[in-house]
Amino acid sequence: MQGSLYVALSSQIALERRMTTLADNVANANTTGFRATEVKFNEVLADTGTSDVSFVNQGRDFLSTESGGLRTTGSMLDFAIRGEAWFMIETPTGQMLTRDGRFSITEAGELVNINGYPVLDPGGAPIQLNPNGDPPKAGRDGGLTQDGVRIGAIGLYQADLSQGYQRQGSLGVVPAVPPEPIVDTAGTGLLQGYVEDSNVNPVSEMSRLIMVSRAFESATSMMRSTEDVFKEAIRTLGSGR
Repeated sequence: MQGSLYVALSSQIALERRMTTLADNVANANTTGFRATEVKFNEVLADTGTSDVSFVNQGRDFLSTESGGLRTTGSMLDFAIRGEAWFMIETPTGQMLTRDGRFSITEAGELVNINGYPVLDPGGAPIQLNPNGDPPKAGRDGGLTQDGVRIGAIGLYQADLSQGYQRQGSLGVVPAVPPEPIVDTAGTGLLQGYVEDSNVNPVSEMSRLIMVSRAFESATSMMRSTEDVFKEAIRTLGSGR
């Protein structure tokens, strides 16, 4: 009988984590370049002596690899990535990957993201432009030309996020394994004058959130029923003395 309590408790822990990720996805449905978080849960069997009891583990987060929709902006400093690659940004706490390509040029000529953090080239260095020159033109491989002269390139990076990562708010992610610049861009490409929308489907995520909430309520109800059985059993045994 105690096993049912533990099973329900493990279910509640898993469902609470899923609700947290779903709520975060919905909150970032309009965040440029946002990748939705998914959670994978595995079954855990415990030998109780007479039978195996099935629990659910706490789960493992992973990012959806589905690309968001591309939206044209007409700005020469807006960029979107087609394919599985990332921009690299230098933040005060270290390097970060992002799919948000809304960039601008500082007075000193540095290419920065919407938060003012430097955008890095394939070698991991900040990109320097001429602040008084024409708007840069970008090639599919990330190469930048300004006033007819090639002046650098926007780095396109790949990372094995299955080894772990950390969210940097809604800005991007920091992988556990250092990312590598993409050399062969056959499967990826840079688009100028576009940005990538979030890949979150808010209607689908809200539907999932409702279903998970109902499942959480069902697990709570089962725990209450089990507790009532315990109380009744204790009451009966106590009165029989």
